[in-house]
Parts: sequence; C-alpha cells; structure tokens
Amino acid sequence: MLYVLLAIAAALIGLGTAAYYAFWVLKQDPGSELMQKISKHIQQGALAFLTREYRTVAVVLVVIAIAMAVFLQASGGIVMGIAYLVGAVFSASAGFIGMTIATRANARTTQAATRSLPKALEVAFRGGAVMGLTVAGLGLLGVSLCFLIFLFATGLVSGLDIVDGATWSIFGLSIPAMTVFSDVIPGFGLGASTIALFARVGGGIYTKAADVGADLVGKVEAGIPEDDPRNPAVIADNVGDNVGDVAGMGADLYESYVGAIVAPLALGALYLGFRGALLPVLIAAVGMICSAIATTFVRGKEGGNAGRALNFGTYGAAILTLAACYPLVMWLVPKGTVFGEMTVSNPLGFFIAIFIGLAAGMAIGQASEIYTSDAYKAVKKIAESGTTGPATVILSGLATGMQSTAASIVFLVVAMGVSFVAGDWAMANGGGIFAVGLSAIGMLATTGVVVAVDAYGPIADNAGGISEMSHQGPEVREITDSLDSVGNTTAAIAKGFAIASAAVTALAYFALYAEKVGLTKIDILDNKVIIGLFLGGMFPFLFSSMAINAVGRAAQAMIEEVRRQFREITGLREGVEGVEGEYGKCVDIATSAALKEMVLPASLASALPILVGLWSKAALGGFLAGVLVVGFLMAIFMANAGGAWDNAKKYVEGGVFGGKGSDAHKAAVVGDTVGDPFKDTAGPSMNILIKVMSVIAVVFAPLFTR
Repeated sequence: MLYVLLAIAAALIGLGTAAYYAFWVLKQDPGSELMQKISKHIQQGALAFLTREYRTVAVVLVVIAIAMAVFLQASGGIVMGIAYLVGAVFSASAGFIGMTIATRANARTTQAATRSLPKALEVAFRGGAVMGLTVAGLGLLGVSLCFLIFLFATGLVSGLDIVDGATWSIFGLSIPAMTVFSDVIPGFGLGASTIALFARVGGGIYTKAADVGADLVGKVEAGIPEDDPRNPAVIADNVGDNVGDVAGMGADLYESYVGAIVAPLALGALYLGFRGALLPVLIAAVGMICSAIATTFVRGKEGGNAGRALNFGTYGAAILTLAACYPLVMWLVPKGTVFGEMTVSNPLGFFIAIFIGLAAGMAIGQASEIYTSDAYKAVKKIAESGTTGPATVILSGLATGMQSTAASIVFLVVAMGVSFVAGDWAMANGGGIFAVGLSAIGMLATTGVVVAVDAYGPIADNAGGISEMSHQGPEVREITDSLDSVGNTTAAIAKGFAIASAAVTALAYFALYAEKVGLTKIDILDNKVIIGLFLGGMFPFLFSSMAINAVGRAAQAMIEEVRRQFREITGLREGVEGVEGEYGKCVDIATSAALKEMVLPASLASALPILVGLWSKAALGGFLAGVLVVGFLMAIFMANAGGAWDNAKKYVEGGVFGGKGSDAHKAAVVGDTVGDPFKDTAGPSMNILIKVMSVIAVVFAPLFTR
C-alpha cells in the first residue's frame, strides 16, 4: 500500500506545481482594457462550448455505465461502471482546468510580448504547463486511487504479492483479484477514452469550422489580415484554438497517458501479479516528478531560439526519467521474481523496453518536426509549389504526409520488435507483450512536459490574435508570430507522441483482449477474421470522412454568416471606428455544428467493437488489427500533411516567394485550409479511435463467447 501512496504523492506534486504556475500566470499583467475585453470574449465562448459539450456527452456516459452494470454483472459491472464514470470526470476536469488557465494566459502573453520574447515565452509556457501537469497529475491520481481503493477493500496483498485465489466481495459479488486489474481499472481508462473521443471530434470540428470560415472569407475574399477584428469569425477562431488544441489535445493525451498506464498494469497483473501491476504506475510516478522538475528548465533569452528552450525541457524530462527508471525496475522486479509459472531472469530487458519506447516517441516526434517545420526541406518545397498555384500546393502536401508515414512506421516497428525481444529475454512466456506495454508508458512517462509544450502553442496563437485585434505594434506581432511558429512544430511533435503511444497501447490492449477471450491466433484464412480485418481497415476512412464533411458543412455555414455581416453591417469591412462584427453569432454557429456533428462518428466508434464481438470474437480480433494499422497510418499522414501546409503558409508570410498577398500566399492559404481538418480534426481523432475500440473490446470481452 505504501508504494501506491508514493504514486499518489507524485501525482499531488505534479498538481501542486500546476497550481503554482496557475497562480503565477494569473498574477501577470493582463494588458490594456481592450486586450482584456477580447480575452474575455474568448474565455466566455470556450466555456460555453465546453459546458454544452460535457452536457451532451454526459448522456452517453450514463448509458454506457448502465450497460456495464447490467451486461457485465458477473464480472463486477457495477464497480466497473463507477470506475468508468470516475475516469470520465477526471478527464473532463483536466480539460476544463487547463483551458480555463490557457484562456487567461493569452492576453498576458501579448502584454509580455510588449516587453520581450523571453518574458512572453515564459508566460505562454507556464500557461501550457498548467494543462500538462494537470493532465498527467489527474491521470496518475485517478489510476492510483482505483488501485488504493482495491487494496483497502480487500487486503489481498501480502508484501509485494497477491494472495493466491483471493477475491473481492462487493455488492453481493465475489470478484477474483485478477479481474479487478484486468476489468475494473480498464473501465477507468475507457471513461477517459470516451471523453477524449468526443472532445477531440467536437473540439476539432469547432476549431476548424471557425478557422476555415475566417480564412476563406477574411484572407482570401476580403484580403484582410489574419486575426483582423473586422472579421466576425475571428473570436470563434480563437475560441476554437482553445477548445480544440487545449481542451481537445489535453483530453487526447490524458486518455493516451491513462491507457499507457492501464494496459501494462493489467498485463503485468496477469504475468507478474502485484509487482507487475505496480511497475507501470511507479514509472508514471517517476515521470511525473521529472516532468515537474523539467518545466523549470524552460528559459528564454534575448535573441535565443524558443524551440530550443522548449526542447531542453522535453529532453531534460526524458533523461531524468530514464535515470530513475533503471533502479526502479531492478528493485521492483529483480532477477528471480516468481509469479505462478513466470520467473524473471533478466530484469534489464524491461528497462530496455522503457528506454526504447521513450526513444521511439522522441524519434517519431522528431520525424514529425522534419516534415512540418519550415526549417527543413519538405515545408520549403510546399511553399515553393505555391508559385504555380493551389493544385501543386495540395499535391506536394499530400505527398509529404504520405512520405512521413514511412519513418514513423519504421521507428514504431523497431520499438515494438526490440521491446518484445527484450521482454522475452527478461521473462519467458509473457514477458514480450508485457514489455511492449512498458514501452508505451515509456513513451508517455513525460506527458506533463509534452502536453505543456503542446498547450503553449494555442496560447501563443491566441496572443498573436489579441495583438492584431488590439492594434499592437509590428514588433509585438513579430514576437507572437515567432512563438506561434514554434507552437505549430511542438503541436506536430505532441501529435507524434500521442499517435505512437496509441499504436503501442492498442497493441497491449489487443493482447489483453486475446487473453480474456482465449484467442491464441488470428488466422488470416478464417472467413470471419478476413471480414473483420476489412471492416476494421475501412472504418478509419469512414470516420475521417464523417469528421471532414462535418467541418465542411460547419465552415460553409460560417462563411455565409461572415459574408452576411460584411454585406449588412455598414462600415465593418472598411474598419470604421466603433463598428464591430456580431462575434457571438459565429461562436454559436461553430458550437451548434460541432455538438450536432460529433455524436454519430463517436457513437459508431463505441458501438462497432461490441457488435462485431457479439458476432465473433475472432472477427473482432481481425477488426481491431485493421483499425490499428490503417488508423495509425492515417493519423500520421493527416497530422503531418496538415502541419506542413500550415507552416508552408507561414513561411510564405515571412516574406519568401512574394510574401503576404502574393499568388504563392493565396495558394498556400488554400493548402492550409485543406490541411486544417486533417491535422486538427480527423488526424488526431485516429489515435483515440484505435484505443477506444481496443479498450471497449477488453471491457466487454466477457460478452464475446462465439
């Protein structure tokens, strides 16, 4: 029990550091009255959307919790349903807290930019750190509390081992101890996944509908600058940065983080008992403390590189975590550890899996940077293609996104292969797949810093918008634009981490599903497996189509509203003093469209694994394999293509190929518009999709008997 309390203490350290940064940010100068007014509009719009979104999702949560209690009664469905709801509440809380601070850090970053770049970087990063440390802190706290409640309720642990044949008696049921680890705690992870799926889809539809509408009418048709206050969609666009890229990405990585703990926890319990269940929790605890320390490493300096400062924090957390994990593994699962028929022979293999997972996450993130940063050749080529029109921009961006999948796949399969071999070396008969799960928590052990660096981006983006709308000097906008450009790259890196960990976590869940239903192999010649495989491969395309079409429909409504306001509000387009657009109507259009459009794709993702599993557990195995492979490839392709188009546009706006207003710029804006739903709606939804389907298969496995 003491060891679980240490994990809880680590979570509280992370949350305490987040609270300190929150109070620090709120003490900073919020800027002029106009800057505060604009920031207030963004805060109110973001809060209104998040409140309505959570109200909509609550209905789905209750339905699924009831289904667990009714249909999984023999496996502790009531307890699982409670864990599911708690997981959802923790996930929603992380998004709410992070977004609340982010929407208050934006104007403060703008004001800090009037002083210096280092000060603006500090405010934006600490605002993002609130999100990052809250996501990791609440994730670790939630899993640890589930663990602790189980121990309090049973007293089934003797030292570091589970008493043989122990059961947990609750609600009139006797639940085997192993079932708690393999069923109940994954229920907590499913709650996080459900919130993340709706938040990512809904937030992504909102942010891209507003962004596309603002860009096409404002920059392309009206010829006015980005974030110009004359554009009625500009507030909705800035709200979208927060609901999509802060709350949405926060829920995404919260779910990834929880899943990366829960999957190896459940596998570890099966193969190594309490020690195996505890190891991923303590790895996360170590990563939590190292992430909190590493946030202090991010320091800017005049004339310095903001991206380098952020990378210093990211890589610093990784190095500290690895240094702490080695003695942890050697102490918790030493050579000679025995559980049932399993014996640990070389614990170093488990550490190698953690190392290779973290290294692969960094490598995939670096590959994303190479394909999305204007410091490299790929983005410069896309920008250059704009000199011959939008068609070549789109072709070049598509090719870049497709090419980027190769490096990511190579890094991923190397990580999986090395982890499996190292795990088999550490412990025969199960060590391989457990080590793959450990590589997933290795990738995301430093989530606190990864999310902090990612959430910094939308804050910097909002700061640039507020700078434009409050008529700050060009030197201020230059600072905020430089921070924003780095933010686009950090977002691509964070997406790379999330996608890579999703694939490894889904594989661990897949192994757990196979254990629970007694599936020893996936026979490619089995008719049901083939059907499941093709259906699974198809679904990411269908899901992406629904998400992108939703953005298109919502953007169309936004475009018509902006055009109407330009026609009917005298002096708006000309920028007459005192004339303002009807910002609230654009916010409402984006909100209503997102909430309406998110329900069907998210509901299908939740229901299909159950329907396929009820038909055939072998077919569901094929289905999950198809979703995993195709979903991973599509996630990398869309995230990197979208990021490349975005930074190609910014590269042209920096003055190359004619700069702003040139034909190359107009072509790059079209490419960026196409890429927006790729990188911020459909793409990032893929990594949640493959995990949601996998964890649903695990949780509802007792129903799949055919």
